[in-house]
Amino acid sequence: MEENENKFEVISSKISSSDFNKQKPHGFGKSIILPFFSGILGCSLVIGTCFGVPSIKEKILGVDSKPTVQTSIPTGSTTNFVSLSNYSNTTVFAAKKVLPSIVGIEVSYTTKTNSFFGFGQPMTSTATATGSGIIISEDGYILTNNHVVDSSSSSSYYEISEATSIKVKLNQDTYGDDAVFDAKIVGKDSKTDLAVLKIDKSGLTAAEFGDSDSCVVGEFAMAVGSPLGLGTTVTTGIVGAVNRKVESDGNTYICIQTDAAINSGNSGGALVNSDGKVIGINTLKLSGTGVEGIGFAIPINSTLDIIDDLIEHNKVLRPYIGISGINIDDDLSKRYDLVIGVYIKSIEDFSPAEKAGLKAGDVIIKADGKEIKTMNELEEIKNSHKIGDNLSLTVNRDGDNKDITVTLGEEP
Repeated sequence: MEENENKFEVISSKISSSDFNKQKPHGFGKSIILPFFSGILGCSLVIGTCFGVPSIKEKILGVDSKPTVQTSIPTGSTTNFVSLSNYSNTTVFAAKKVLPSIVGIEVSYTTKTNSFFGFGQPMTSTATATGSGIIISEDGYILTNNHVVDSSSSSSYYEISEATSIKVKLNQDTYGDDAVFDAKIVGKDSKTDLAVLKIDKSGLTAAEFGDSDSCVVGEFAMAVGSPLGLGTTVTTGIVGAVNRKVESDGNTYICIQTDAAINSGNSGGALVNSDGKVIGINTLKLSGTGVEGIGFAIPINSTLDIIDDLIEHNKVLRPYIGISGINIDDDLSKRYDLVIGVYIKSIEDFSPAEKAGLKAGDVIIKADGKEIKTMNELEEIKNSHKIGDNLSLTVNRDGDNKDITVTLGEEP
């Protein structure tokens, strides 16, 4: 600011000392020209002031004095203007595309509460749970989470039966208010938390699958389902992370993380991209004090083979070795003088492991030439094979390394 003021002062002094003073000897310039230009200057200031006042400018010119919003990016500018109308068009398009393929699911169970200390008769009642699903074929196959339809459990105090009834409600805007159908379980799998249902209905709108492997952090994401019994609902957010490892109920999932709101009843619903294509199955969320906007979806690409198995075989066909193992880390390695790897604790009778010559006490250090340290790493490599494939293992037995080939069988 000081620099500008200094420059202005220098220019003013030059004008007064050089231009005006030169004309001082001439009476004509002093009496005629100077007042003339002073009048023009004063008039310009008055008009400029008037045009600077919006109400006066509007009366003079008859134009709207409201400021205009620049919608184009100036040349050379690094500013990006976001059009909210474009965002709205994206969400409306994605919702319209996927909503006809989303269903609500209501599952009924029988619960039996046992009496305490053996006195009295057990009390039996009916309970219901809700979830969501995705139509995957026009003839009535529906994908959902296993935990939506399978909550069979028991303790010394209560028992919960398998589902006694499964109702599927189609999108009412597409199929009408009364489009409710009985469904049966085609197949389910607890390890992947996926299940396939079937209703007796054709002409349905199947969801279109996207490529979940191409998901990137920050891209648009929409969660669609029937949360909290409210009916079909959409929430939006972004992809917060990809390939996020999440552990729940003893299972490990590799998930897409999103901040699109996921609530009870959203399980089994769809996570879709800006094209309205399904990129994940909404499955888990974190909850608790200080937790907000962290939900997880199973990537759709990882479900494709499982869906095929559930429809064709009513279960997932998995390759099988037939061992139980213990992870040997640095501490156990030093304590028991063992190499780091997977210690074979036991071998199942008539299993592929037994047939291949593996023994209890062997430590598996490599699978398919890759070093492994945990059972999870061994499982991951094993599951990349199909039943009947050969799996090459390197084991340490009594201090010596030995290569053994296991022909994978079908998991019992």
